[in-house]
This record gives sequence, structure tokens and C-alpha cells, in this order.
Amino acid sequence: MTEAEDPVAFVGALPQGRRLFGLDLGTKTIGIALSDERFLIATPLITLPRVKFGKDAAALIELADKHGVGAYVLGLPINMDGSEGPRAQSTRAFARNLAPLDSRPIMFWDERLSTAAVTRTLLEADASRRRRDEVVDKLAASFILQGFLDRLHLSARADDPRRL
Repeated sequence: MTEAEDPVAFVGALPQGRRLFGLDLGTKTIGIALSDERFLIATPLITLPRVKFGKDAAALIELADKHGVGAYVLGLPINMDGSEGPRAQSTRAFARNLAPLDSRPIMFWDERLSTAAVTRTLLEADASRRRRDEVVDKLAASFILQGFLDRLHLSARADDPRRL
């Protein structure tokens, strides 16, 4: 598990043709987004209901296998002042417990305001409360993953304009 310090090195260590999962880990659901193989676009995939850790992890691993995922980008809910509260600690614990079950690397990505941004967009689109509840977590996962992908490409261009 790594902090979001060097996205280029993180992705560079993956086998060719693998994708990324973006995860928005909530108390009741796990929002999942999938990158393309070139790490350009994050697409909302699914929202998994949370059951127990073992079942959640098994479902996540099965989906990752099915979609050719090489690594996880896990949204880390950092407080606005930069501190980590109980939700961030819970997210780190989830990653620590997942690591022995799955060899895929995990990178944490600051998810501040991701759910708020997605909710605002859905409100502007006049989505019903029911519809917002159905899609907000997978859209938040997509928002998190797209932020990582955008940073990845900015970092790669800064290092070598011909990369990515």
C-alpha cells in the first residue's frame, strides 16, 4: 500500500494491459470504477452492497479478476484540515486486511469532496433522490479514479513530454 506520491511509478510497475479499479469505500456500499488499459478514462462500474469483510473482499477480487485489474486506487477520506479521522482509519484497515488476500498493489488517493461534487452534479441534472442513491458511490469512485488518472498524466508529461 502506498500513498499517492508517484502515480507514474505505481502504474509503471503494473503488467502491460492491466486496468485500475477506483474504489469509494462507504459504510454501506463500495463504489467501483474501472480505467481503460491506457489509463485515460475512468468509467463507473458497479456499487457493491457491504456485507462482511470476507464477502466484500471476495466479490471485489472476483470483479478485479474478471476485468483484468492490476491495482486498486482506494479513495482516502481525509478531513478538510488534512487530518485523518475514523473513516480514513477504517479505509486503511480495509486495505491492510485486503493485502494478504490479493497481491494487487493499493494506492490511496485523497477523495476530499468527491461525493459532494458528484451529488452536486446529480442535483444539477435534476436526478431524483432514489436515482442519486443508486449511482452516487460508483460515480464517486469514478471521480476518485479520474483524479488519479489526470494526475498520472500530468506527472508523466512533467517527467517526459513523450510519455503516456
